[in-house]
Amino acid sequence: MTNKIRCGWVGVNKPHYEDYHDHEWGRPVHDDRKLFEMLILEGAQAGLNWETILKKRDGYCKVFKNFDVKKCAKLTDADLDKMLQDERIIRNRLKVYAVRKNAISFIEIQKEFGSFDAYLWAFVDGKPKINKWKSLKEVPAQTDISEVISKDLKKRGMTFVGPTIIYAYMQAIGMVNDHITSCFCYKECS
Repeated sequence: MTNKIRCGWVGVNKPHYEDYHDHEWGRPVHDDRKLFEMLILEGAQAGLNWETILKKRDGYCKVFKNFDVKKCAKLTDADLDKMLQDERIIRNRLKVYAVRKNAISFIEIQKEFGSFDAYLWAFVDGKPKINKWKSLKEVPAQTDISEVISKDLKKRGMTFVGPTIIYAYMQAIGMVNDHITSCFCYKECS
């Protein structure tokens, strides 16, 4: 499907990037399990490129119990230390331990708001923000909303949720449509 115009970050001859871009990125997500998965993967990506995370995504899914937030919240230090030896994931101690910490906070947010989805999407009044970027150069690394969400998540005990990570998260889960206007996905996600 090389005749399709995509966002420039996808690159050429990268089927895993194309699949992710065409079927996931920028499409609104309201499932708490999927929201937790993407939060963990975006945090794991800090300092790395997204391609590295996409290639390890299946490994993350297996290692972190299919991103079952309750199971991740119950991981012991011994479990996490064992995971640090697993080459299927990014073996960064802070990032691995953040999975448990963030799972615990995620569950508290679910209890308070009924779902993480209800909490998160309230920041955008339940509707994606539709941007009209003509080029990747226009797309910001963070926004006022990502800063507000980041501060609130940190206050609630989460880590690896800085404003840049949160903006990438918002893009991934469709809280914002940052497909460039010439991309074939732009209209599908608007």
